[in-house]
Amino acid sequence: MNARVTVALLLAAAIAVSAVAVIYSEHRSRALFAELQELNRERDALDAEWGRLRLEQGAWATHGRVERLAREELNMIMPGQEDVVVLRRTETAGD
Repeated sequence: MNARVTVALLLAAAIAVSAVAVIYSEHRSRALFAELQELNRERDALDAEWGRLRLEQGAWATHGRVERLAREELNMIMPGQEDVVVLRRTETAGD
């Protein structure tokens, strides 16, 4: 076989391998971009759900609701003035 033919075949093989590598690289890039887009959509949905959950938590934890549940479900009452004992810390020599 002629040296020129060998070089031409090697160059043709190199071009074919390079073309396949470019095609694979482009395909992989598109697949990764599609995955990125899907993950971004999922992140946005989770962010929206997180915001809704924070609002719901705020609604469930309002002072009025907690007080109402304490009265109605736990039968708690506001203590009268005679039931409240205030303890004051006294200063000692070690303080």
